[in-house]
Amino acid sequence: MKILFLDFKHIGMFLSLCICSCSLSAQEFAKLFTDHMVLQRDQEIRVWGTGSSGTAVKVALADETAESMVAADGRWMVTLAAMPAGGPYEMTMTGSEKHVALSDVMLGDVWLCSGQSNMEWTVENSNDAGSVIEEASDHKIRHFKVPHGHAWEPDHDLEGGPWAVASPETVSKFTAVGYFFAQNIRMHEDVTIGLLNSSWGGSRIEPWMRAEVLGMDATSFAAELKKKQEQEEAETKARLTERFGPLPEKDMGLVGEDAVWADPEYADTDWSDMEIPGLWESRGLPGLDGIVWLRKSIELSEDQIGGQGVLSLGKVDDGDITWINGEKVGETNGYNVHRVYNVKEGLLKPGKNVITVRANDYGGGGGIWGEPDQLYLTLGGDKFSLAGDWKMKIGEVLLSLASRMNHTPTALYNKMIHPLLDFPVKGVLWYQGESNAGLEEAHSYRTKFRTMITDWRKLWDIGDFPFLFVQLANFKAVDSIPAESGWALLRESQTDALGLPATGQAVIIDIGEADDIHPRNKQDVGYRLSLAARKLAYGESNIVHQGPVYQGYEKRDDAILVQLDAIGSEMVSKSKYGYLKGFAIAGADKEFHWAQARFVDGGILVTSPHVTEPVAVRYAWGDNPEDANLYNAEGLPASPFRTDDW
Repeated sequence: MKILFLDFKHIGMFLSLCICSCSLSAQEFAKLFTDHMVLQRDQEIRVWGTGSSGTAVKVALADETAESMVAADGRWMVTLAAMPAGGPYEMTMTGSEKHVALSDVMLGDVWLCSGQSNMEWTVENSNDAGSVIEEASDHKIRHFKVPHGHAWEPDHDLEGGPWAVASPETVSKFTAVGYFFAQNIRMHEDVTIGLLNSSWGGSRIEPWMRAEVLGMDATSFAAELKKKQEQEEAETKARLTERFGPLPEKDMGLVGEDAVWADPEYADTDWSDMEIPGLWESRGLPGLDGIVWLRKSIELSEDQIGGQGVLSLGKVDDGDITWINGEKVGETNGYNVHRVYNVKEGLLKPGKNVITVRANDYGGGGGIWGEPDQLYLTLGGDKFSLAGDWKMKIGEVLLSLASRMNHTPTALYNKMIHPLLDFPVKGVLWYQGESNAGLEEAHSYRTKFRTMITDWRKLWDIGDFPFLFVQLANFKAVDSIPAESGWALLRESQTDALGLPATGQAVIIDIGEADDIHPRNKQDVGYRLSLAARKLAYGESNIVHQGPVYQGYEKRDDAILVQLDAIGSEMVSKSKYGYLKGFAIAGADKEFHWAQARFVDGGILVTSPHVTEPVAVRYAWGDNPEDANLYNAEGLPASPFRTDDW
């Protein structure tokens, strides 16, 4: 089959035109167009879909209409005139084959939310999730989750949808950063906010970029990737088959809604033993991605089963469904989430009780991996440890490397960004960088980040829309002495992008968690991004949207005076005694020492008795600069910086 790539003006997408007999289909909207959708106000509205070649299509929205013919490749597109904010409207598509009507369509502001897991992180796993979900009632906040997907070359089809209106029934699955951002914008702008969530946990920046801007030939690179995938899949299958015998082609433990292997009467005598907790790669299943079933029996007496109980499993990578005695008690996705499930009264019985966990993992480590003291069942005043031997059986083996495409250059751009290019947006919210924070690559991130921002703006072709990003949070152990840091270098590379027009940064080195790469406080992240949006996208000229930013320095005898900008009404220390912390200073030997710092002449004077001839200063330079306490009076933290380029 021969593939041609045609560049259609105003479409902004490469259309793969197969020179073959195309199957006929009734006219449909593309999957991005559903009930409750949000279209960008004040921009031309492009609408597209599929149908039978040569048939006519007419699209209507409010008083606007446009017509088109379905092209030879089975695709159509129309362009409607720009419209102001408003709605709800009905959008109709009428053709010779079908009539489709979409309801509750709003004109507002669409924000693309992209990046890795901290952007994909959902409301249900954030601080105060219960009350946030219960109080979600703003029908002018809407969300579309772009399904995970990859492609070897630019594709024009998404895997699915649809749009959802914020409510207690839906908001739990919204991007938390995006949702709290939208809430804050809605306090100041009476406009519908659409969150177009195209994110993938663990992704590097390169998968979100075009092959061309990475210096690759798109066609040859796609062929190389496909060949590599096929080779790795074959090697994986051979290795696992040699160890475990014939591999299951599908999960026989879950047939439809029937959890066969969770039945307490199911005979698991031929299952293998596995010590829990621990990632299954270290428990005899190296290189396994897929589904593993785990069963644990516990004996209880008549006196122990009364009342409600609590089942704690620690953390499960990536997701789990859990049953007790064949009845589902919980289901969670997120490798770093502590599973705690309520056990209703009457579920447990005297004698043997069976706990069953269906764990799934699609990349990296898998299984129940929390601490031993996190695995327990409590009933009344009794607590039963669940650590130790469990029964184990493989349910499904993932041979496809699709889950690893979040580290493959261009793969996510091709499937999760390219299909969106004809859908105008107000701006972008970006939270990514953890997967690029190694010392060897954090510096090169600045070039890639600037390149990606510039290229996305070029591809959307609607001007320099606001691009707002989150600087990495504090994470990992606190340095006892000043040290080099990939995370600090990555933050510097992110800050460098502020040299591009209409960019804004949310600094969050004060709300991270040392032992959790996913801080639960997404409320402050959304709030700080909203400040930048109010300044750059909504024209609030007097708003202070960032904390102090390094500008320059001057030598003063045995000290260095650092100047900062964007200080708001004034710079302050969060210490109740007024001390400034987080500063380090070095001489020509490049050995940094913790320093004393104080406000002097509108700047900050930094000294140390260990450095008599200082040449460089660093602030908040470390993986986890938790003691850094320089803010402006508006409560926004200063961005980490250094005066050297060592």
